Amino acid sequence: MEDFGQIALLSILSHLFFIAIAWWALQAIRVDKLLRPNHVFQARLLYILLAIFIGSSVSNFFLDYLQWAQQLPFMFQ
Repeated sequence: MEDFGQIALLSILSHLFFIAIAWWALQAIRVDKLLRPNHVFQARLLYILLAIFIGSSVSNFFLDYLQWAQQLPFMFQ
């Protein structure tokens, strides 16, 4: 049961970390050229949703990779 708590904490921290990295990376994109004028709220919401989507996807990849790496020794038993 203790492993579930550790995995949950690692998953939460991983998602938050990669969402923050995605948010930082998205700041380099100039979306203002694509959006209509005076739609600042929609642009910020788009940034947030994209950061969550990208960060969660990357986090899931790394968490899956970690899980597979931990299960790999069972193949040779």
